[in-house]
Amino acid sequence: MVGDVVGSPGCRALFMALPTLQKKTRADLVIANGENAADGLGLTPEIAGSLFKSGVEVITSGNHIWQRREILPLLETEGRILRPENYPAGLPGKGLLVLA
Repeated sequence: MVGDVVGSPGCRALFMALPTLQKKTRADLVIANGENAADGLGLTPEIAGSLFKSGVEVITSGNHIWQRREILPLLETEGRILRPENYPAGLPGKGLLVLA
């Protein structure tokens, strides 16, 4: 589990460190909080794609996920991006993911 990835510096650090960390820890699953990856507030589809490409398999979020409207359609189609589960029904996305 990777804590809050904040802005470009956080993304760069993750992209540089993750391959080594995955090998060193033999991680079965990589989860990162990405709700602040877009300039410190929100997440964009492009940044989510880069996080997935880097080896992140699930992106968690919090209240800042709603700051970038362009992520809303992706929340509906990409089950690996999680919104807060305790938010009202009817909001885009899902708050949980079951992996088998």
